[in-house]
Amino acid sequence: MAGRQKLLAGIGVAIVVTAIAVMVLYQVMKPSNPTDEMGGEGNGIAAGKVAAPFALEDLNGRLVTLADLRGKVVFLNVWATWCGPCREEMPSIETLYDEFKNNKDFVILAVSQDTRGREAVEPYVEQNGYHFEVLLDPENKVGEAYDVGGVPETFIIDRDGRIVAHHMGAFDWSSAEFRAALQNLLNDKEKITS
Repeated sequence: MAGRQKLLAGIGVAIVVTAIAVMVLYQVMKPSNPTDEMGGEGNGIAAGKVAAPFALEDLNGRLVTLADLRGKVVFLNVWATWCGPCREEMPSIETLYDEFKNNKDFVILAVSQDTRGREAVEPYVEQNGYHFEVLLDPENKVGEAYDVGGVPETFIIDRDGRIVAHHMGAFDWSSAEFRAALQNLLNDKEKITS
């Protein structure tokens, strides 16, 4: 009986920690424009919804699917090389990648909407020394599936495949607040299993 109560208490703590992490992510990623509410009407897929499945090639021609990433926290950024705000936030995504690259439970996917595909994206990524995973979506499949209203647009997807946060526009992804909220979300699995 004591073991069962301990297990239930642990699950309760994990649920509370996850809820706090989601609330912190929501506050940290709140758009600077007060008329843009995350997940509000007209702003694409709301936080809490199941993330739409997709399958896209990376710059090496390898097929990457969201289904294959189940159990990981996914940072999904939709962008384009011609987009000024995208170029502005990319260094902070690289900083985020550098900090979390050794965490096997986290992956960054930067989905390029460039219609020229690899021809436009590969030189840009190489020139800027980005190391996070870049996927090619010249037909805008992810943009349509996620109801992206403009680039950049970012979704944080939890281990269960649910969108826990959504941000429209450029953002400093290397901020201490965001990194702490992300770490809390990643730590959630450790709390459930320990």
